[in-house]
Amino acid sequence: MGWWQVNADTLAGSRFAVSPLAEATASLIVLHRAVAGHPGERAWLDAHLPAYRERLAADPVTALLVSAALGRRWIADFLVPTPTGEDDPCFEEELDRVRAAPPGSARDDLTLSLRGPLPAELHRDDLPARMADLLRWVWHETVLPTWPRRRRVIEADVVARTARLGQGGWAAALGGMRPGMRWLGEGRLQINAHDNPPRVISGAQLLFVPVTPGKGWVSWDAPRRYAVIYPCSGALADPARTPVPESLGRLLGPARATVLVLLDTPKSTTQLVALTGQALGSVGRHLKILLDAGLVTRRRAGRSVLYYRTPAAEALLQAQDRRAEYGADPGP
Repeated sequence: MGWWQVNADTLAGSRFAVSPLAEATASLIVLHRAVAGHPGERAWLDAHLPAYRERLAADPVTALLVSAALGRRWIADFLVPTPTGEDDPCFEEELDRVRAAPPGSARDDLTLSLRGPLPAELHRDDLPARMADLLRWVWHETVLPTWPRRRRVIEADVVARTARLGQGGWAAALGGMRPGMRWLGEGRLQINAHDNPPRVISGAQLLFVPVTPGKGWVSWDAPRRYAVIYPCSGALADPARTPVPESLGRLLGPARATVLVLLDTPKSTTQLVALTGQALGSVGRHLKILLDAGLVTRRRAGRSVLYYRTPAAEALLQAQDRRAEYGADPGP
């Protein structure tokens, strides 16, 4: 397995960070592999995949480049520079790091991600610039229009993970962060299931960077900085596609019913705002009514309050499911 040896000081100084470039790169991976990780991502993919394919069809060199960079096991390092951890990073400044990659280093990275010789068409010096141009297109055409909402989902994930850290330590905070990743104890962080030699990263800055697409990776600027980019737990759901039973919507109102349906797992108010697109005040009113009706309850987790459904709500939703399955009782 691949794992990092982390000392107590490095863990204490680790932090969550936001990276627009990581969000764009994860979106590029979804577009290129054309595989959605959840229903909200499926709607986004259906909307943007035709334009992405049309762009690559008009630029065969870039099409070959991105296929080589997104290897089955490794992503070419120059495509995923390690985030700096700045509080409000600028996408264009992050992108400049991709564009500034030395051409020779980029070709070496591609050879590793391909796990074989580089095609003759990629023996050229404009590969970093081509990749930067493609990422810029992905950002402006497919990510930026929904970036405020995506960022709310990301921030909600950070709140939830920070709460887990306070309750159950690193094992709870890092569990399920990405496939194959878990806290092993004794300063060992397993980052994937690959058979790679361990890395000692004590003394470096350790960053955890959530993204809304269901893709992730690790990167490092050794020996100073290491990062884990991971899919956040609150998927970028499309409220219009949230399966709310029609009868439940008539009973509670569509917006309130959507909130209740989304509470299949505990969520904070911030997460519900991000997932529904409703205003904070509206979500708060819905939660108060559901609390008063005994359909949801809440508990404090660190600095946040998490809401979840009560057994009465579960019974109500199960009744809706049975009604949908067997049909309404016929009238007299």
